[in-house]
Amino acid sequence: MKNNLIEYCLNKKGTSKDYPSGPDPIAIKIAGKIFALFFEKKGYLVLKCDPVIAENLREQHEDVRPGYHMNKQHWNTIILEGSLPESFIFEMIDHSYDLVVKSLPKSIRESI
Repeated sequence: MKNNLIEYCLNKKGTSKDYPSGPDPIAIKIAGKIFALFFEKKGYLVLKCDPVIAENLREQHEDVRPGYHMNKQHWNTIILEGSLPESFIFEMIDHSYDLVVKSLPKSIRESI
C-alpha cells in the first residue's frame, strides 16, 4: 500500500519527493511545501488537514491520530498498517494537497 500512496502523491501536478532527514521520512512537496510525510519504518503517513475535519476524523477512526512532530491542530497521522481502506487514504491525500495548493501565491498556483 505504501508504494501506491507515494506514487499517488507523486502523480499530482507539481509534486516532488525529498528526504529532509535522511532516508526516512519521505516528504512529498508542492512548490517546496510539504503536504505528505511518509514514515516508512514506523508505518504511517502524516497529512495536512482542516482542523475541524481533522478532529472529526480522529473521533471516527482509531487509525487517524494527531500529527506526529507537526502542529496537532492542522496535521493528522494515518496508521498505514491499520483498517483504513486505500481509497479513503487517497481522499485524505487529495485534501492535504488541495489545502497546500490553496495556500500558495496565485502566481505559483497558476503555474502548476
